Amino acid sequence: MKSTISTKGQITVPAPVRDKLGLAPGTAVQFEFREGGVLLRKGRGGAHPVDQVFGRLRLRKPVDALLDEMRGPRPAPGRRIARRSPRKG
Repeated sequence: MKSTISTKGQITVPAPVRDKLGLAPGTAVQFEFREGGVLLRKGRGGAHPVDQVFGRLRLRKPVDALLDEMRGPRPAPGRRIARRSPRKG
């Protein structure tokens, strides 16, 4: 099987290879240098550090209430904020 590198440095992994390795969009891959070439491996399933703590934070209030405290209350739904048009002349 063969593929060509694009001008952006990207390659298309042939469908039989993707199917055999279970490579889906977003799957991490690793490149290992070998004598005479490089080896492509499916990346490990290690979670992102943020994923490891997701859901562990216990808040005293809902997130929207905390954001309103920090930023100030949001405009009522359906009301638009009037914007000035740029001055001419």
